[in-house]
Amino acid sequence: MKHAAILVTCLPVLLLAACGRTEPVGDMPDQDALAAAANAAAANAITNQQADAQEQTRDYVNAARGFSITFPESWVMDKGASTADGVVYADPGAGADMRVFWQKNDDDQTLQQIVEALHDSSEGVDGDFVGDDEYRGTANDGEGNIVSIRLLKQPDGSIVTATFVYPEQVRDQYQPVADTALKSLRLFTPKGEAQEAPVATGNTAN
Repeated sequence: MKHAAILVTCLPVLLLAACGRTEPVGDMPDQDALAAAANAAAANAITNQQADAQEQTRDYVNAARGFSITFPESWVMDKGASTADGVVYADPGAGADMRVFWQKNDDDQTLQQIVEALHDSSEGVDGDFVGDDEYRGTANDGEGNIVSIRLLKQPDGSIVTATFVYPEQVRDQYQPVADTALKSLRLFTPKGEAQEAPVATGNTAN
């Protein structure tokens, strides 16, 4: 059960540390100024995406782990936080970021078991299952940010976790961006496995 414990431990850490911040809310810059700047940046990002969605997105493909996702074009990769198992991208002007990572699940826990542990260890988690292999929800990180989350279970039992974090003050502006980005997460057969066709995992977003 050692690996199961590690998996359950890592998922809340992804939620609570997803925004990549360590300072308490009280030490942050003036909240009105932060909200105004975030509102402007988010509105600008949404306007640009609506004007030309094809040119305003970039695809990240992890062939070794079998997943892909689409980020806003203007976002910047955090190379220090990215690994062979996943990637972190951030909006440089608005205090938002998105993380997507693969995790091993040696004990083949069900997604329901993993989400139950997540509820027990994280604040304000709320969401729904989509079939047996997908979960979509939201949580609070305790620092004034909303975390939108999507979990997908691969056929071998491993888990792909995507989190989109943004300041609560700009929920109306960022929630549509988060929804679009999380819906773009797809699974496929990892490179090196015998099967070449896409895996039918029921993970197509509606």
